[in-house]
Amino acid sequence: MNKNLLIILIIGLLCLSPVAAANWNSFAGGIDHNGYREESSDFVTNLWTFNMESPVHASPAIYGDYLFVVSENGILKAIDMETGEEEWDLDLETTSSSSPIVHKNKLYIGTEDGLKAVNINSHKVIWDYDCDNVESTPCYYKDVIYFGSDDGHLYGVNDDGKLKFNKKLGDELKTSPIAVDDTIYIGSSDGKMYSIGTDKSKNWEFTVGDEILSSPAYVNKTIIFGSSDGSIYCLNKSNGDVVWKEDLKNKVISSPTVDEHDNNVYIGSDEGNFTCLDIRDGTIKWSHSTGDKIQSTAALKDNLIAFGSNNGYLYVLNKYTGAEEFTYNPGTILFNSAITSSPVINGNSLFFGDDSGNVYSLNINKYEVPGSTQMFYSIAVLIIVIIVAIVVVRKVKGRKK
Repeated sequence: MNKNLLIILIIGLLCLSPVAAANWNSFAGGIDHNGYREESSDFVTNLWTFNMESPVHASPAIYGDYLFVVSENGILKAIDMETGEEEWDLDLETTSSSSPIVHKNKLYIGTEDGLKAVNINSHKVIWDYDCDNVESTPCYYKDVIYFGSDDGHLYGVNDDGKLKFNKKLGDELKTSPIAVDDTIYIGSSDGKMYSIGTDKSKNWEFTVGDEILSSPAYVNKTIIFGSSDGSIYCLNKSNGDVVWKEDLKNKVISSPTVDEHDNNVYIGSDEGNFTCLDIRDGTIKWSHSTGDKIQSTAALKDNLIAFGSNNGYLYVLNKYTGAEEFTYNPGTILFNSAITSSPVINGNSLFFGDDSGNVYSLNINKYEVPGSTQMFYSIAVLIIVIIVAIVVVRKVKGRKK
């Protein structure tokens, strides 16, 4: 009897214990760049807009109940995903273009001054690693944080900020590295994709026709990435041999999002097209035109794929056909701001930032969006235009008399 009671008590304590938050260990949350997390059972999707007071180019990170966003001027905000209210903020005292990652209550953020680690509980910078500008989003792998720098070095530091890995590779390393099977993959601005062992051995390098700003994704023993030479490449991860290559007609700065289940890879280009290709042979399945550059990396949920465009619209497409499910223009055309920030999804909530400095929460399941903060400005401009037009017409009529 006592034994049964003890078992019941243990089960009860386990049920009451908080579930550890899922780590966000690399750009877009993982090596497939799908930018998606399952929501907790009690999470409620709400519509809101939050102003960061500076352009948001970086992709948000999801951890626990919070969205972590860094603005261009280096202000880090922890935003409650349900309410859209600020929990806390921190001035990093430098600019940042890197997206944050989160591992076990620590944020790692690239800045103009190097890499910074922030304790989520104390809301303070606990250490920083000084080097040249870090636009590269870090990658956490086996207790080491790997990241590239504009000085051409691939660095790795441990949880305490102590250097564990340092290898000079070439020109600026702006892409976000991924780690697979004790190997780091990272692209450089001198047009090379590198495969580097965590033991610092160089496995291979592959040269393309222009700089690589597109971060690599991994699927089915291949590495997929884009280049400013206008092509998307798929390489064998072991030896760097080309599996396939497809010309997308203009610079590819967007990073690929892969869907292993349906053998698809999705990517945008400066041509303004968002393209779905077969990961096995590079065959184009469909392409959707937005009319402007697509430098945002897509987020994937069920049969939906979401991304931003420099035309100021967020697009949500059917992943099988490329047909529009819905679009959202927070700038209401007159006040459009480019969306280069990559969206992320928590359950049914989709989050993204734009160059106006706003962060938005949408319901991707019900196709619901927050009211535009720019609508009032648009109405005011329209009223002014109408008043001016009336005055001009009256003056013209007065002269004719």
